[in-house]
Amino acid sequence: MAANAQDRRSAGPVGVGIVGGGFMATVHSRAARAARGRLVGVVSSRPERAVRAAEELGIENAFGSLHDLIADDRVEVVHVTTPNALHAEQALAVIEAGKHVVCEKPLATTVADARTLTDAAASAGVTATVPFVYRFHPLVREARARFASGETGRLLTIAGSYLQDWLLESGDDNWRVDSAAGGRSRAFGDIGSHLVDFIEFVTGDRVSMVAATKRTFFDSRAEHSAITTEDAVAVAVQTSGGAIGTLLVSQAAPGRKNRLHVELAGSAESVVFDQEQPETLWVGRRKGSLLIPRDADQLAPDAARLVTTPGGHPQGYQDAFNAFVADSYAAIAGEAPDGLPRFEDGLRAAAVAEAVMDSADTGTWVEV
Repeated sequence: MAANAQDRRSAGPVGVGIVGGGFMATVHSRAARAARGRLVGVVSSRPERAVRAAEELGIENAFGSLHDLIADDRVEVVHVTTPNALHAEQALAVIEAGKHVVCEKPLATTVADARTLTDAAASAGVTATVPFVYRFHPLVREARARFASGETGRLLTIAGSYLQDWLLESGDDNWRVDSAAGGRSRAFGDIGSHLVDFIEFVTGDRVSMVAATKRTFFDSRAEHSAITTEDAVAVAVQTSGGAIGTLLVSQAAPGRKNRLHVELAGSAESVVFDQEQPETLWVGRRKGSLLIPRDADQLAPDAARLVTTPGGHPQGYQDAFNAFVADSYAAIAGEAPDGLPRFEDGLRAAAVAEAVMDSADTGTWVEV
């Protein structure tokens, strides 16, 4: 089993293992190092890839298998950064070994598997987190604080989008387009999950009903054919609190790289956050609208604690990821960081994605 909190506080840097050797492994390794983790080992799809990843990322050891990695007593937490279809099996193996786990989203490709992981982590008493890292932009926490304090009033409407262009053309390809590797949903499962998590985290309200339509613009790409996963999806939503809204998710929007944009209209004020311009938060009022900068002196305490550079020196995606991993390691040490996304949140995302896909397939409103 995992070490108790007192033991963890008195120990040295947390021992980190990474599963996977691609882009997300790079992001996780940077964040682990920033959080003063000891990068003990990495395992990849092939031994030679693990060796290369260890060299490139400055990790101490390349392991031949996941079994060997989690059997090493120096490894306390394992970051799972592999293709989606592998998450459930690999994360469960980590949990059953008594290790803490950070698992990339989607947590699993089915709700049943996500629930199995969530229950297993709770039973094992391990810290298990999933990187909904946009929660860790300081101005996202500022927006959340405004809703929690009642400044925004009652949530009325939602206008959200997450747009990318990396799969714009038929020659663009990736393992994610294959449902066997990525799961039933691609665009929504990959980035729409961030959008819904953002909305629910900031407002404290939950999406309760969805009506969706989806499109696959290319059923064949450079290395894949008979593609069924969606390139884009549009969703009408209702919330438990009575708000209504629309969501647009696309991986074929020219010029948009990672444009997560959300406008939340309350009865007293609106807030707008643009992930590609994360240094300001627009607060709209009938009289006297504001543009709030990422300046610790002007922010709520939970937002200010995430400010790591002076105003005018931008923070971005990697900074948010670093903060997420730092809070994950703090939880391993026995602390209780506010807003840390755990496996329960990964399970929630899986349930929303399933409802969206069911709605798109049936053409009806579906309850989440």
